Amino acid sequence: MAVLVRGGTVVTAEHTWRADVFCADGKIKAIGTDLESPAGAEIVDAGGQYVMPGGIDPHTHMQLPFMGTVASDDFESGTAAGLAGGTTMIIDFVIPNPQQRVMDAYNQWRDWAKKSVADYSFHVAITWWDETVAADMETLVKEEGVNSFKHFMAYKGAIMADDEILVNSFSKAIELGAIVTCHAENGELVFRLQQKIYDMGITGPEGHPLSRPPEVEGEAANRAIRIAEVLGVPIYLVHNSCRQSLEAITRARNEGQRVYGEVLAGHLLVDDSVYRNKDFEVAAAHVMSPPFRPKEHQAALWHGLQSGNLQTTATDHCCFCADQKAAGKNDFRLIPNGTAGIENRMEVLWHHGVSTGRLTMNEFVAVTSTNAAKIFNVFPRKGNIAVGSDADMVVWDPEAAKTISAKTHFQKIDYNIFEGMTVKGRASHTLSQGKVVYANGKLNVEKGAGRYVDRPPYATYYDAIKKRSEHKKPTAVKR
Repeated sequence: MAVLVRGGTVVTAEHTWRADVFCADGKIKAIGTDLESPAGAEIVDAGGQYVMPGGIDPHTHMQLPFMGTVASDDFESGTAAGLAGGTTMIIDFVIPNPQQRVMDAYNQWRDWAKKSVADYSFHVAITWWDETVAADMETLVKEEGVNSFKHFMAYKGAIMADDEILVNSFSKAIELGAIVTCHAENGELVFRLQQKIYDMGITGPEGHPLSRPPEVEGEAANRAIRIAEVLGVPIYLVHNSCRQSLEAITRARNEGQRVYGEVLAGHLLVDDSVYRNKDFEVAAAHVMSPPFRPKEHQAALWHGLQSGNLQTTATDHCCFCADQKAAGKNDFRLIPNGTAGIENRMEVLWHHGVSTGRLTMNEFVAVTSTNAAKIFNVFPRKGNIAVGSDADMVVWDPEAAKTISAKTHFQKIDYNIFEGMTVKGRASHTLSQGKVVYANGKLNVEKGAGRYVDRPPYATYYDAIKKRSEHKKPTAVKR
């Protein structure tokens, strides 16, 4: 199938120009003005619209088994919802149970993901440690195209990685040329605060943010960054929700450390007042970790995005419906943590970022697509509009408006954290692998069409040391 996207303005992270884009065999074949349409090619009229790289959501949890239940969006429905919002690739998470062989968990997630309708890749969590974990990390990097490993510093008694695990895993990652990622919350403090608040008689969703104050995130972020600094491994901190973690990232980056930060669309736009809603279902629907914060943290996060100290935007898409959230009706500690967002990330960021002047269009492309592609080493195949890149694109209508609602979204969840928000600017068409998979409100997807995307490793620390030593090798003096 050949597709010609005609009459639009191409917007990448670096440039904006008027051009047509011709796609065939899943790739971008030509870019230029007044391109001729080959016989049989599908024409997409992009007049008055922007043509941008498809979004990359670097943080999702499709079909995740968690807290006694399973996320309601699977890889088919979740990636389809992403396409409806302009997101053409996800990086999901393999999360082994403690003592489970990492490769066994990875193979299970790969099997679940076979039904994806859009391209996908995986971070792999390190939840315990012995020599088999180190061996599996090596297999994943060298044979399976994994170049990032996740560490949960929270969830004590379950998947929490203590400092010993962090040091062992970080050390192995730098040997392999992989990047480490961290969910930064001090798990011991959270565990103690949860018990203290529950014992005080605060059992509803309002107890959730009280048990996870910004300080526990800031402490963990700084600790992970400093461990990474000592070991020399690049680090990526997921879902930064507060000023304290942003300050830790900013300080380290100013010192020259290779640190990257992610922010969720929800943390930029939703504040902690949601937990005080008297309707349990509404309050519980917003329970995720880290929690939504007071408004002053939102302002700081926007500044972090504008300054470049936060490089990517994500969703932490992990859907649980009202009947699943009800497990914590009498104990906030039992409410499954997770919210949706993959369908709405790009449109809320456009409306509240580009339309307000907080972000330029090029910065929007960078934080929704290109930066993630670069950090996780799939650029220029992804996150780009260039000849030879994958034909994953979104045609963006800046004048189209909609009111976000759970009644009309494609996500398999009965609540939307942006419920009732009217946004201007949205996808009119989405192309995945050069095929029009979403057009004017309708999906046209194929189960299993999504491909697993290999992400090669980076140059390793040991390679760099070797090159440096060779460069400094003294020259023999002739006598």
